[in-house]
Amino acid sequence: MSDQEPAQRSWLNVQWRKTRNPPPPVLRAVLANLAVAIVGGVLIWIYAIVAPSTDLTPWIVLYVFVVIVSGSVATYLWVELPTGAGTERRRSAWSAVLGFFAAVPIAYIVLVVVFQVLLGR
Repeated sequence: MSDQEPAQRSWLNVQWRKTRNPPPPVLRAVLANLAVAIVGGVLIWIYAIVAPSTDLTPWIVLYVFVVIVSGSVATYLWVELPTGAGTERRRSAWSAVLGFFAAVPIAYIVLVVVFQVLLGR
């Protein structure tokens, strides 16, 4: 064994490594919510183009609700707790909470892209 300690990484190097290697549960939660949010955002975008004078407020509320609920359920089903040496799959309500916390900002970011970037409103 060597008596040398490993070199300390800089803050930027640590953050870069975290970005390149995200934890699988977090990545799965973000991907599940992003998929649902993009599909819903495209549907709202198409509806806004087809019927430009329609009030979209109820559709936006429904969109946010659907993204949050379906993202939480998808994350609950897709993200499993670590099992150690066993092969048993375990789930917890914490997986759904992770999906909820990923869904809220993703839903609103997709809405901003749809309304500010694509529609220019």
